[in-house]
Amino acid sequence: MTWTPTRDDFNTYMLPNYNPQAIIPVRGDGSRLWDQDGREFVDFAGGIAVNALGHAHPALVDALKTQGEQLWHLSNVYANEPALRLAKTLVEATFADKAFFCNSGGEANEAALKLARRYAHDHHGKQKDKIVSFRQSFHGRTWFTVSVGGQPKYTEGFGPIPGGIVHGQYNDLDSARELVDENTCAIIVEPMQGEGGVTPATPEFLEGLRALADAHNALLIFDEVQCGVGRTGHLYGYMHYGVTPDILTSAKALGGGFPIGAMLTTEHVAEVFVVGTHGSTYGGNPLACAVGYAAVSTINTPEVLDGVAERHALFRKHLEAIDAKYDCFAEIRGLGLLMGAEFNARFGEAGRDTLAAGIDEGVMLLVAGPGVLRFAPSLIIPEADIDEGMARLERAIARVAESVG
Repeated sequence: MTWTPTRDDFNTYMLPNYNPQAIIPVRGDGSRLWDQDGREFVDFAGGIAVNALGHAHPALVDALKTQGEQLWHLSNVYANEPALRLAKTLVEATFADKAFFCNSGGEANEAALKLARRYAHDHHGKQKDKIVSFRQSFHGRTWFTVSVGGQPKYTEGFGPIPGGIVHGQYNDLDSARELVDENTCAIIVEPMQGEGGVTPATPEFLEGLRALADAHNALLIFDEVQCGVGRTGHLYGYMHYGVTPDILTSAKALGGGFPIGAMLTTEHVAEVFVVGTHGSTYGGNPLACAVGYAAVSTINTPEVLDGVAERHALFRKHLEAIDAKYDCFAEIRGLGLLMGAEFNARFGEAGRDTLAAGIDEGVMLLVAGPGVLRFAPSLIIPEADIDEGMARLERAIARVAESVG
């Protein structure tokens, strides 16, 4: 007997911590998706900045098929060729000397925060444990990372939260100066806040954090889980700003849709993670690393990275035209192909209504809070798909405009 799942089955069998849209996509090709009924959608969501090469990209499919016929899993009792190949590629393309692989952005940030505390402990003493983060930040859903994140709604009801964590105001260097002191082991920041509203850091802010970290013997951690791997038009966002962190975390687009995370750091910092200090059963498994290598090798090319700026300009042009017609946005912001369109006071918190209207019109969107539309499409989305998706978005905005008056 065959069984075709429906959206109602989610409510029956799955925990209620998600609330998916009414459709179930079953097939993707590039920047288009099709649901169970054969309806087509233009994908502006990209799996929340994950599908950086779209759906079923030939290089990723080939890497997965080839590796799947050779070796799936060893554990870290043994080294494997795909992990070493990906580590070498990332080290040679960035500031880093060493790489650690895991399964997600949350795990990458967990590793980074543990590394920073261990480094401070070994070099400066156990009293140096303070972590400075920023309000509206998002660093993952593990207990440590959700506490470091600057959104209390994600820790509410789960207390008590771990100690030694304080939060300043993003893009406010004076706020950070008030918090960073000799007991600070790490400053963690997103070069562009994603969940917090798609807000890029100012150059002065990141430069100031680097100086603060240096002055107080703290480590600077860049969380590039969402903004990394080509999304800004550079392989990593720190390259856009010219500010180099001590530790960088990466995930999402790193595997192009296959789960993988990475923490990158310098040799000096890495030395404190001696054998047994940290680990991951699945981290660095051959399947994920083979796909990750294919993704990074494809993305880190002039053709792809230079094309991000061109596509950003086209997205902005369409969004500005929609705003001119419907007077709906207070600000359009972002870098590369991580963009946010914040609704004005008239539209208010119309994000989820716009997502639902978008589904009806055949375009998949994201939000970053209730009042910000977020766009994180494939880095190689064809211009024709941008044009078509924006035409569908305009129809969705028109429907929402009728409801808000």
